Amino acid sequence: MMKNRLLTVATAALLLLAGGLAAAGPAGAADCPSGEFCAWTAADFQGQRADWSGDDDGWESYIADQDSSWANHAISGPGTKDHVQVYSQADLGGRMTICLAPGQEVDHNSAADDSGASHTWAMSC
Repeated sequence: MMKNRLLTVATAALLLLAGGLAAAGPAGAADCPSGEFCAWTAADFQGQRADWSGDDDGWESYIADQDSSWANHAISGPGTKDHVQVYSQADLGGRMTICLAPGQEVDHNSAADDSGASHTWAMSC
C-alpha cells in the first residue's frame, strides 16, 4: 500500500514537472501564427502586430514605416517561397530593409527600424 502511494506521488510530481517544462517554451519567442510573417511596431515583439500569409505591396498605415521587430514563421518545403523580403516603399520599391529566413525572429535591427512599407515571399534572401 505504501509502495503504491509513493509511486502515485512520484508519478504526479514527474507529470507536473514535465508539464511545466513543456509550457515554458523558448524565452523571448515571438507570438506569430504558424505559416505567417509578422511585424511589430516596437522592439522585442511588442506593440501592435501585423501578420500576413502572403505578399503585401502596401502595408496599412499603422505598421508602414513603424516596424521595429519581425518574425518569419513560414512552413518550408521543396519549391516553397519561405523567405520574406521587406521593402522601404510600397509596390516592393526602394531598398530591401530586411530579409528573414524561415523560423528567423529579429527583436530589433536599427538599419531596418521604422522602414518597411511592403513585402514579398521569396525563395531566398
